[in-house]
Amino acid sequence: MNLLMVIFGLVTVLAVIGTIQAFKEKNVLGVLFNFGTFAVFGFFTVMTIVNQGFPPSLH
Repeated sequence: MNLLMVIFGLVTVLAVIGTIQAFKEKNVLGVLFNFGTFAVFGFFTVMTIVNQGFPPSLH
């Protein structure tokens, strides 16, 4: 699960960057999809850390 948490975290960070860029370009559809990605993958990242702990336990 540790690698999964890293991947979800990277996708979340990239979604935040994409949302900011879409705001600058006034791209409504880009903001919508980037924010949705941020919300979903950010939730998965936080819940994985809460459920597994950091560093993740093996038992």
